[in-house]
Amino acid sequence: MKDLKIMTDEELVELYAFGNNSAFDVLLSRHDKSLHSYIYYIVRNEDLTEDIFQDTFLKAIMMIKQGRYTDMGKFKAWITRIAHNLIIDNFRQERIENSISNDEVEVDLFNDRSLSDPNIEDEMIKDQVYADVRRLVEHLPDNQREVVMMRFYQDMSFKEIADATGVSINTSLGRMRYAILNMRRMAEENHIDLALPY
Repeated sequence: MKDLKIMTDEELVELYAFGNNSAFDVLLSRHDKSLHSYIYYIVRNEDLTEDIFQDTFLKAIMMIKQGRYTDMGKFKAWITRIAHNLIIDNFRQERIENSISNDEVEVDLFNDRSLSDPNIEDEMIKDQVYADVRRLVEHLPDNQREVVMMRFYQDMSFKEIADATGVSINTSLGRMRYAILNMRRMAEENHIDLALPY
């Protein structure tokens, strides 16, 4: 048998499906850093990143063992999609659990410039803009959200996105264009300022 480390992802998946646990260890070591970085870049929380990372590989293991891995030639995109879906599920759950409104409060302490140092405020504005963008992305149609997440959070090319999603490059580009238009529209309708302070 040839060395596991020089096998393709697909060969390793097949070997693992037939009971070779070492094959999965190679897959894990091959993709753990990029997947971990992708998750952390979105959730910005080390503990949550670890939880989602573990859940991603557990789900991948179950799906491979059940014969439900079908994305031949696209293991990285497939496992990233699993992580992406778990992240979205987590954001949805978090939104349900932590719905807080400060509508009934007359003074908004978080946005009162006189109560903070300008540098701190700039950081807060930047964080808020990023959070607003993430929320807008969350409200996009699934196919547009998927393209945005893959392009900006995983740095995939439009060719890789097209391969991962099973559509043409033009369709991927079109989905990105509509995603940006939709996010601009939602920002305007909800009076969300997406301008960074610097």
